Amino acid sequence: MSRQRSRSRSLAIQALYQWQMAGQDVGVIIQHFMLEQDVKKFDSDYFGELVRGVPTRLDELDKALADCIDRDLDAVDPVERAILRLGAYELIEHPEIPYRVVINEAVELAKTFGAEKGHRYVNGVLDKAARALRPLEAAARR
Repeated sequence: MSRQRSRSRSLAIQALYQWQMAGQDVGVIIQHFMLEQDVKKFDSDYFGELVRGVPTRLDELDKALADCIDRDLDAVDPVERAILRLGAYELIEHPEIPYRVVINEAVELAKTFGAEKGHRYVNGVLDKAARALRPLEAAARR
């Protein structure tokens, strides 16, 4: 299942990037991905939740990230911005997923899709966000 979740995140980043850049309707983007991808290789429900959830909660996610970044979110590379928003969404909406897993998955996505050293930036920002969004879990891990 975790392999399917990882694949869902990877597809969600591509879909969210498309949404950010083209402003296309999220439902249309999801439908396109469902037609183009082998649905047996990823958790389509989780993919749909992520792609619908991030735009729906955008203000809350951006606010949660604002204190953790060193610049305006609009100045962050679009791929890394999508990854950070997805990570923040999972930190807030999925407390059953350990924050370290959320961060590690985001770092892997940044290594795959982001700029050369983008994964370091994603790691640092989401680590700060995890401490703010999940203070008890983060404190227990330190």
